[in-house]
Amino acid sequence: MANASQRPLSPHLQIYRPQLTSILSISHRLTGVALAAGTAVLALWLIAAAAGADSFALINNHLAAWYGQVLMVFWSFALFYHLCNGIRHLAWDAGWGLDIRTAYMTGYATVAAAVLLTAGAWLLA
Repeated sequence: MANASQRPLSPHLQIYRPQLTSILSISHRLTGVALAAGTAVLALWLIAAAAGADSFALINNHLAAWYGQVLMVFWSFALFYHLCNGIRHLAWDAGWGLDIRTAYMTGYATVAAAVLLTAGAWLLA
């Protein structure tokens, strides 16, 4: 029997080519983390509003600044992406869309829907 330390990793990271489904799966997890962080910021904003006008103005000034607006756009994209990909996963749980062609088609549709929903939320608000 070969020594366990001499066996290659499977799949070996140097030859593994990421696929759309793996990238979208990792993105789903990352957007979940981003939503948790954004929810903490939302809670801080609400606490500042309850604490008084000075506290609220301090937090609100940061959120109204350009960097706060960029973070809010990314947070809203994370929300819409996580929502759309969650619906896609519900369809998979029901047994629909598990073939490769449909999985790729719904993956692209998920990203497109998240971009369109984010743009619509920010342009129509």
